[in-house]
Amino acid sequence: MKKAILIYNPMSGDHSADKNLDYIIKRFQNENILLQPYRIFSNETEILEDVLKQEDYVCAVVSGGDGTLNYSINALMKNDIRIPVGVIPSGTSNDFARCINMPHEIDKCMDVILGGNTIDVDVGLINDKQYFLTTCAGGIFVDVSFNTHNELKKNFGTFAYYLKAISEVTNIRSFPIKIETETQSFEEEILLFIILNGKHAAGFTNLLEIADYSDGIMDIIMLKNCSHLDMATVFFNVLSGNHINNKNVISLRARKCIIKGGSSINLSVDGEKGDSLPIEVKFIQRALKVFIR
Repeated sequence: MKKAILIYNPMSGDHSADKNLDYIIKRFQNENILLQPYRIFSNETEILEDVLKQEDYVCAVVSGGDGTLNYSINALMKNDIRIPVGVIPSGTSNDFARCINMPHEIDKCMDVILGGNTIDVDVGLINDKQYFLTTCAGGIFVDVSFNTHNELKKNFGTFAYYLKAISEVTNIRSFPIKIETETQSFEEEILLFIILNGKHAAGFTNLLEIADYSDGIMDIIMLKNCSHLDMATVFFNVLSGNHINNKNVISLRARKCIIKGGSSINLSVDGEKGDSLPIEVKFIQRALKVFIR
């Protein structure tokens, strides 16, 4: 009998991941696949790595948010376990799930995963040790996702992040940064940078319309140091999809980059706390196989 593994986080989003366990197991058993559930805990990827190496799984299914997916992908990639990954979006933002157009309904998710259709997507790599799927960001508001209380995220979803961000407006500070790519090098005083893989980040839809998660190219967006009023304008431009044309927004495309700045700058990787600067980021083209519609 074939085996698959379900990696789930019961504390993600609205805490609904464990409620679907029996249904997911039943759907796999109907396909003659034995599903092993694994309950993930934050920052314990070493145990997950051991579990993944014990069996020859035909696929891995991840139920949780972008952080849970990040833990799982790091465990797979670091051990060169190249099996297809199915995504069940049960977190707060679910940015990667939206990038690959995964449905929210559990029955439709299972239809996609068991349907067997896959695509190869890029994976980002930071300092040759940490992988990511959607974002690597630094500056203002990037710590909102991991500093927002779980109960707020459960009750308010993505809106909880916006509430937390509003509460931190008075603490906004700019910082000098130096970015080097294969073709450019420049220094700027900024409030925020985001390295994107795909179109969605931080709960925003189509943050960058031209972004492609399988072209081996990262998209870098930076917000220059500007007034609170200008920053609010950028925010509303984001909602309307017109932020790239804003004078306070810089956008770049690259296959790899080096970012240097103060070590005190907050970094977020797929919504989880990251290392400090400097960082070297590169994309591994089509490194991960995921189930899609």
